[in-house]
Amino acid sequence: MWQLFFTKQATKDARKLASASLKPKAQILLDIIQNNPYQTPPPYEKLVGDLSGAYSRRINIKHRLVYQVLDEEMAIKILRMWTHYD
Repeated sequence: MWQLFFTKQATKDARKLASASLKPKAQILLDIIQNNPYQTPPPYEKLVGDLSGAYSRRINIKHRLVYQVLDEEMAIKILRMWTHYD
């Protein structure tokens, strides 16, 4: 079982998800990555550019769960849970 850590921005995003009725979908993804961050399905993509080294999974068509995997610590750092295109 991997340990989840949330950035300040991800905590703010969680509140937005709850008000947009997307919390259940996000929670399913969080449960999946907590068990195995590399599990497919659902598919994930490795990000490039500013978010190089991070992974992304779709919550819905617009919003994504963006996270980094810290293999040595068995930890996952949740970066964003809203759109990362802002």
